Amino acid sequence: MTLLSPFRAAIPTAALTDRTAELTACGGQPVLQVLRGLDSGLRGLTEAEAAARLERDGENEIARRPDGFPAHAFAAAFRAPFLLVLTVLDVVLALSGDVGGVLAITAMIVIAAGMRYWQERRSRRTVDALRALVLTTATVVRRADDDSAPMARELPFDQLVVGDVVRLAAGDLIPADLRLLRSKDLFLDQSLLSGEAMPVGKHAELSGLGTDSGLPDAHPSEHSALCLAGTHVLSGTATAVVIATGGRTYLAGLGRELDGGRPATAFDRGVSSVSWMLLRFMLVLAPLVFVVSGIASGSWHRAFLFAVAVAVGITPEMLPVVVTTTLARGALALARRRVIVKRLPAIQDLGAMDVLCVDKTGTLTEGRPTLDRYTDAWGRRDETVLDYAALNSRLQAGWRNPLDEAVVAHAEALGLGPAADPDPDADADADLNPDLAGPQWQKVDEIPFDFSRRRMSVVVTAPGGFEPDHVIITKGSVEEVLECCTSVLDEGRVVPLDAEIRARIDQVATADRDAGLRLLAVASRTVPAFGGAARPYGVADESGLTLLGLLGFTDPAKDSAVAALAELAARGVVVKVVTGDEAPAAARVCREVGLDPGRVVDGRTVSALDDAGLTGLAARTTVFAKTDPVAKARIVQALRRGGHTVGYLGDGVNDAPALHAADVGLTAPDATDLARESADVILLDKDLRVLAAGVEEGRRTFANSLKYIRAATSSNFGNVVSVTIAAAFLPFLPMAPIQLLVQNLLYDLSQLSLPWDAVDEEELAEPRRWDSRGLRRFVLRLGPLSSLFDLATWAVLWWVPAAGDSRVSLFQTGWFVEGLSSQLLAVHIIRTRRIPFLSSRAGRPVLLATGAAMAVGLSLPLSMLAANMGMTSLPALYFGFLALILLGYCALLQIVKD
Repeated sequence: MTLLSPFRAAIPTAALTDRTAELTACGGQPVLQVLRGLDSGLRGLTEAEAAARLERDGENEIARRPDGFPAHAFAAAFRAPFLLVLTVLDVVLALSGDVGGVLAITAMIVIAAGMRYWQERRSRRTVDALRALVLTTATVVRRADDDSAPMARELPFDQLVVGDVVRLAAGDLIPADLRLLRSKDLFLDQSLLSGEAMPVGKHAELSGLGTDSGLPDAHPSEHSALCLAGTHVLSGTATAVVIATGGRTYLAGLGRELDGGRPATAFDRGVSSVSWMLLRFMLVLAPLVFVVSGIASGSWHRAFLFAVAVAVGITPEMLPVVVTTTLARGALALARRRVIVKRLPAIQDLGAMDVLCVDKTGTLTEGRPTLDRYTDAWGRRDETVLDYAALNSRLQAGWRNPLDEAVVAHAEALGLGPAADPDPDADADADLNPDLAGPQWQKVDEIPFDFSRRRMSVVVTAPGGFEPDHVIITKGSVEEVLECCTSVLDEGRVVPLDAEIRARIDQVATADRDAGLRLLAVASRTVPAFGGAARPYGVADESGLTLLGLLGFTDPAKDSAVAALAELAARGVVVKVVTGDEAPAAARVCREVGLDPGRVVDGRTVSALDDAGLTGLAARTTVFAKTDPVAKARIVQALRRGGHTVGYLGDGVNDAPALHAADVGLTAPDATDLARESADVILLDKDLRVLAAGVEEGRRTFANSLKYIRAATSSNFGNVVSVTIAAAFLPFLPMAPIQLLVQNLLYDLSQLSLPWDAVDEEELAEPRRWDSRGLRRFVLRLGPLSSLFDLATWAVLWWVPAAGDSRVSLFQTGWFVEGLSSQLLAVHIIRTRRIPFLSSRAGRPVLLATGAAMAVGLSLPLSMLAANMGMTSLPALYFGFLALILLGYCALLQIVKD
């Protein structure tokens, strides 16, 4: 098979692993073979060829989900499970001819869905405003149609096609998947794609005659000859050919992994189970009431209307409005804490989260390398090593990579190292290390870095003599620098580098790497200047060096990480690190921030396990290293299979599948588009302390939503039990349908205050999630309890002297007042595990709303509406009895509520 087929085909349906294999295979082929397979050459494409390919393959862009006012986004707001319950009620009311009821329920549905859409739309606009401006052009080599000399010009990314030859320089974004043709000192930042914090070197053979030195089975991001879309150039220059654009890139492959629809989150599953529980209650009890009432009263029409009223009464129809209001209030509160919620239910997923997976780089760490130590070959701190390394880093040509910047910054912070000036005509004065004594250092020559040597050298004058000598200072890979050394500096003495000393150096280097450090070696030698005449220096001069010591770099932990992790742990959230970085570096950072890394598992181990094996491994592992995007997503899925509610915090392209797979995906404002699109929550400050505040707010919204569900369903269930008993034994309806609906309306309106209720501290201490079984037990325990007091009320009302219609009106009015009052008081008892009004007081909105509803309920029998509602005034003696009934009910409810 030629190279042409996999990259010219239509957008493939193959798995991401197949695209990985194709890219890696391309990176392993000789340059000339790659160009032939793409029908291209070093001189690039003609304009006509490029236009034809653009027409055939489409623009070089990855389609994003539409953000405008799409009808499907508004329709999606109506697909909440709770709204299904109201829709069923709406149909029932329509069949019964209750126009007023249909209008009321429909209004509730529209209000709840509209609030949800408005808040999510508002968050989407905020996210779009955060979209960073990026460079959108690339330098492309094209020829005119007459095959004239190639010209380099700037083209928008979306105009690139397969076979285009592009030129890269420091600061450039990689516009598509590229195969390098030639390169010089090329370093890429791949952290957003692979999770690797350090710069990654890339190179290609110059002759084009042999195969590339990259491993044939390497991951595309690890392949030395491949540059993938989503990364950018830190330093160096290169020429490369486009091998995949748009939907055919590795980046797009990650995006297609997310197209199957988001898996149901903990919130979705919990709400669905609660909704079906409520529907089952309604479908069982409403027909039962209908049959019992019809048989007892003989009027099947009245029995049907009463059964419909019961169906409405048993269902907490304001639930979608209360939940959506609670979530919207939580979203606004989080926005004030610089947390943007894109998907409202994610707030409660955040509160239910008990496992948080984080990408190490930039989350637990600063996201930039710093110099951690500088030692001699035996591991002893030695400032001479830092002096020479700083001189090498200052004098090298062109852009300094982050490791060089770290060396210079550390030396300057300590006031160490000589001042150096590459311009021999410039003046430079500095306080020098005794080993580098002299008034100034000036650059003579440079032996540039290349990937076969993995080291670079500068040649400087050694001041202090009439004919100053030259000093070669070499810095690079430990192994490559040691190959050039014949001696070692040992406390001022130069000793031969024999096998025994080499073994000791290897031990020191291994220990440093195991501690999570990235190592470079520094060496030097003095060369006679031969009368001061300059001569060109080359690789051959990097010989006979004396090893000065080692530099150890790390990505330092954030100062805030320790406190933030402690706060999350106190909230019952277990943090796991899932990173693309090396295992020692990940373990080191974990120890610095107070996490016990335990046994670090790498991505290859994850890939080798089946789902069952990974589920067990994920539960007992804290750190996963060298993980690719697929492995990250599988780890999240494994944790969810283990019963956890999982959050994932990451900002790179490599994090997108895991963000999509998690119950709640979290990212930063400077994340890649794909990560932002996959996430549910955006932290404007990438700080775990902000996340801890989000967890608290999520639990507050959950607690207030649960208060309504528990109070409403338990009291409504008790009412249904009561009316079923009454329908079987009373010669009249215990409450008129209009009275039942008004009672329900007053109660529900008072519950709209619950989103602003105070929450006890213990409710915020642990992850909380929807539990239909627990709710069912709660309802079945507390519902019949209210029925006992209803029966007591009926007994009293039955014996109150009255006759005819007055007896029925008195009975119905008395139960209306007792039922509403007991429901409203029950809210204050159920809303807390503590003693209500004493050790836990409801928020002011709840106190005012429930008080107002109770006042309206007590005054209705005395109002001008009483006759229309079939009510009558109650005797004064009844209110004394009512006080005793309510006191007993509240006391017993307080005892059994937990």
